[in-house]
Amino acid sequence: MPVVLNHMIVPAADKGVAAAFFAGLLGVPVSAEAGPFAPVRVNDELTLDFDERRRAEPGHYAFLVDDGTFDALMERLGRDPAIEYGAGPEEGWNRGINRLGGGRGVYVRDPNGHSYEFFTVVP
Repeated sequence: MPVVLNHMIVPAADKGVAAAFFAGLLGVPVSAEAGPFAPVRVNDELTLDFDERRRAEPGHYAFLVDDGTFDALMERLGRDPAIEYGAGPEEGWNRGINRLGGGRGVYVRDPNGHSYEFFTVVP
């Protein structure tokens, strides 16, 4: 059996707000609370469990996505001028994308300072 990442705990100041923000990026629902967590199922193998019991230290979470998912994400980002996103660390939150490895990529900053990276080709 290959190793599969099943879930990650994402620290948040407000787990409901953080889960809703992330779920909104992907166009998926927030699941019913499970213990202290507000879970968001990313796919059949991975759930992000948002948790407000600890201090929210900014982290980086990267996701390989297909072109359709990337296009839908960019459409959602374009509708909300309050969301900070950009091409990457060197470019800042310039509301652009990068073309690393021949694909497309974008970084999105969430309300807790986390950086979500979405890319279509592994660089």
